[in-house]
Amino acid sequence: MTRYMQTLACRFHPDAPLIEDYRAGDMICPMCGLVVGERMIDVSERWPTSQDSADAKDRSRVGAAENLLYGSTDLATMTTTANIKGPLKDSGKQIGSRVISQISPADKKLRDTHRKIQCATAEMGLPKRVTDQAYITFKQCLENKCLSGRPENVIISTCIYTACRQQGSPRTIKEIAEHSKVMTKEISRCYMKIKGSLANPSSVQQIDIKDLVPRFCNGLALEQKILIRKAVTHIVQRANEICNIQGRAPTSIVSGAIYLACSAANENITKKDIEKVTGASPSTIGIIYKLMLPNVAKLFPHDFVFKRPVVELPRI
Repeated sequence: MTRYMQTLACRFHPDAPLIEDYRAGDMICPMCGLVVGERMIDVSERWPTSQDSADAKDRSRVGAAENLLYGSTDLATMTTTANIKGPLKDSGKQIGSRVISQISPADKKLRDTHRKIQCATAEMGLPKRVTDQAYITFKQCLENKCLSGRPENVIISTCIYTACRQQGSPRTIKEIAEHSKVMTKEISRCYMKIKGSLANPSSVQQIDIKDLVPRFCNGLALEQKILIRKAVTHIVQRANEICNIQGRAPTSIVSGAIYLACSAANENITKKDIEKVTGASPSTIGIIYKLMLPNVAKLFPHDFVFKRPVVELPRI
């Protein structure tokens, strides 16, 4: 008897794998139902949380890791309406149980907003640091009440735009507006209020036009991608000095520079192709291109080889 208890094997079926009853702490033989061990101490991980899925084996009772973004609001009470005598799933969760979360409305709003920000930044391909910064900015706006009465989607979009500039991941207002279906004017108004309420307004960086070049060039099917990217970066820097494009939108300037570089390198890229990536309309691209064309010889790097002569460049 002692030998069977030490090895935890059924006396009648020594080779049968035992079933562990997590609730009662019993080890049961599946062949004959003999209780081999009673009140066994489970030395594995703790009991599953109420949020575990049916196939999960996580036995942590303490829940997920603390999210420092929530601060003191990262606390919630979870209760269940399960019957103590009901059957269990493989994960240890009771069948037919219903979990009730006891959390304040303010905390629930913060969590819901955090999920919406995560979804929006994921759709735009933004890094996690931007997501976290956008949530922190939203939380500060909620505490300062600087955007009271504004629609939630406008506030979220503005917080994402502000976070992009704070974290060095430049996105234009037009790009944010297209993803969130919000008017650019509304984002601009909210942005000025958020910037004024920040403890350190200088943390919001200015958008550098050349930072937009790699992302836009990567979105085009370019055969000479490295050459075009280098030329466009040089063009936008020189164009600000010698061309009359002051006050133009950054996306418009980059779009015009891309079209000019592609024309000089004999790349088969149309204004419609550029519009799909940058969002600038073909007419706007044409206007910027015409402003750059008179100084085309001064805009390109010295080592750039024109595969199409300057006199044969498109005249719009």
